Amino acid sequence: MTQHQFEKNLEKLGITLPVPVAPVANYVTFVQTGNLLSISGQLPLDLDGKLPYQGKVGADVTPEDAAKAARLCAINIISQINKACGGDLSRVVRIVKLGAFVNCVDGFAAQPAVVNGASDLMVDVFGDVGKHSRSAVGTNALPLNVPVEIDALVEIS
Repeated sequence: MTQHQFEKNLEKLGITLPVPVAPVANYVTFVQTGNLLSISGQLPLDLDGKLPYQGKVGADVTPEDAAKAARLCAINIISQINKACGGDLSRVVRIVKLGAFVNCVDGFAAQPAVVNGASDLMVDVFGDVGKHSRSAVGTNALPLNVPVEIDALVEIS
């Protein structure tokens, strides 16, 4: 697929990429080494920079809303990729891996279904090059009490 196609897919999905968030601590939002781009964990911020979903999955947040939060994380990942590639998404060779953390109650075991909110979007936008490996880990807390945080490893040209 070409940049034009990736952008068309975003448009078809009604997605406007937000301005990439700046780091809030002692880290950078992405690092490139060779052809690999490592994207720091992204939170489910909306276009206004607000957090529409907060709390633990299985108590405060439904699994369905958590999947929507994961989708927002993926949109923010794509925004960081776009910035790292100088606005040229055609440089994306492969979404290699997503690392997802789900803030959930003890006993919650549907982390993969939550993270599908992000995985499905990567395939919807990037097609076959959006198919990736991943981890979906349950945890007892995340920054700002978000239900999901996701990082990514991306191959670029």
